[in-house]
Amino acid sequence: MLGDPEPPMVPSVPLRVLIAEDLYLLREGLVHLLQAHGFQVVAAVESGPELLKGLLELRPDVSIVDVRLPPTLTDEGLQAALAARKQVPGLPILVLSQHVQQLYARELLADGSGAIGYLLKDRVFNAEQFVDAVRRVAAGGTAMDPEVIAKLLASNAAHEPLAALTPREREVLEAMAEGRSNAAISQRLYLSESAVAKHTASIFGKLGLAPSDDDNRRVLAVLAYLNSR
Repeated sequence: MLGDPEPPMVPSVPLRVLIAEDLYLLREGLVHLLQAHGFQVVAAVESGPELLKGLLELRPDVSIVDVRLPPTLTDEGLQAALAARKQVPGLPILVLSQHVQQLYARELLADGSGAIGYLLKDRVFNAEQFVDAVRRVAAGGTAMDPEVIAKLLASNAAHEPLAALTPREREVLEAMAEGRSNAAISQRLYLSESAVAKHTASIFGKLGLAPSDDDNRRVLAVLAYLNSR
């Protein structure tokens, strides 16, 4: 006897992506990579003004943004991203750069609305890692390279109460800021989950932050705290 017919398959809507990269080969490579993984590339631009216009007019599901774009090749990418998020709060931005611009990285992370990533080009080792980060940011999460987090932490190392953290607590904090769950931190640092939970509670206590099991919210809280120092 046949069971009830299965509901018709509803095709998923591809995520709409805007790419801002001034190097032609890398820009085209990103276009083909993302299309191969089911994304819709709505625009691929090469300058800061084009990026800002595209962000505001197209409202993509996620944007991949280089820091240094024409016309001056300094920080146009981040400046355009910041300007767009002021007008459209929470607009998903994944920075993909060779450089860590600490000042603007802090400003980008400081609003606490999520949907932010910061990856370093020479530390993206495979397509799956990159695509996962794009999807995570599009979903409102965070995707932070450990080196970016380490530099943000290092620049605050002299400030209390951050200086009160133990070396192990700093390792846990860096992993938290990457968006890792307690279970993932446990595997990475070879700790039990109960030990990770204790370290996390101690970190939040020393930083004056309310504990939370929401990974994205706690990462944003830590980053906002670092930005305020």
